[in-house]
Amino acid sequence: MWHANREEGLDPAHAKRVLNRLERDVFPEIGALQFADITAPQILSMIRKVEARGALDISRRLKQGVSQVFRFAIANGLTQQDPTMHLLGALKPRPRVRHMARVPIKEIPQLVTAIARYDGEETPRCRELTRDALTFTLLTWSRTGETRFAVWDEFEDLDGDEPLWRIPPERMKMRREHLVPLSRQVVDILHRRRRATNDRFVFPGSKPGAPISANTMIYACYRMGYRRRQTVHGFRGLASTWANEAQIYNPDWIEMALAHSDADEVRGAYNSALYLAPRRKMLQEWADMLASAATAPTSASANSRSPTSDGFRDRFPQTAGQDDAHHSRLPLQSRKAASSQQSRSVSDGASIDA
Repeated sequence: MWHANREEGLDPAHAKRVLNRLERDVFPEIGALQFADITAPQILSMIRKVEARGALDISRRLKQGVSQVFRFAIANGLTQQDPTMHLLGALKPRPRVRHMARVPIKEIPQLVTAIARYDGEETPRCRELTRDALTFTLLTWSRTGETRFAVWDEFEDLDGDEPLWRIPPERMKMRREHLVPLSRQVVDILHRRRRATNDRFVFPGSKPGAPISANTMIYACYRMGYRRRQTVHGFRGLASTWANEAQIYNPDWIEMALAHSDADEVRGAYNSALYLAPRRKMLQEWADMLASAATAPTSASANSRSPTSDGFRDRFPQTAGQDDAHHSRLPLQSRKAASSQQSRSVSDGASIDA
């Protein structure tokens, strides 16, 4: 019952993995028991066998899955308690997460300069496409696949006040629609791409009707000297670090902008438009900060180009108003202090400290 109820909203491959996990590790141990007869020690014994295989991450997912089954059973009057709640602290520690490589925040000027001045071995047209794809991904906090397969039909109001990228569920990791409010800098990129191509893909590949290849952007990072230092997926970590360290953005805005799943499902149904106005402001401030790096004093970039070059400014135009421009030109470490005076409250009725 639980799996059938949940399966509809999941990626079929993920739903199959969940069921296989239950059939392999749970059903043989406690599948024949009534809910009321299952105890915390029995569940822990079952999980210990998974841990013994060295599958620590799977063991935690297994506990989460069993807990979800029990919560479903409680809601349907089949039992009164979830014994997994008594396992807090009993499982082996989670293995250390290996984050995608990313440079320190202080090296953002060098990174965006390297992107703007990228001069790989491709044709001039392909180099321009690669630079735009990298910049677009950095500005939107999107995943590589989301950028690669972006099509024009997904973009709305590009000439209006609230331009938006509406990514359909089937293209998202969590199989949920994701809305990305677009900064002025992103809109500029889209207009440039529209003039450059009639393809249905925003970033078309060399083969007709296909997007850029899966390796185009990461190989460009390698050529710029960022192998093992910065990945394309690591752009998201870079943006998240910037937003969290600023301490002026509600963590929920950041998680929604990154299209992360809501860890606490009891908070309600996922709403792709949630916090859209403050997320728009946050992404615009991110874009303005990147643009301000064009005039910030910095050491030589990865490809030894000047950060004040015309190419840099063209790709990261500073289009903010006077107050926003002043705010975005502040040193990265000083944004918190200044923003506490200017950005104590943002629209959508959500408190900064909420």
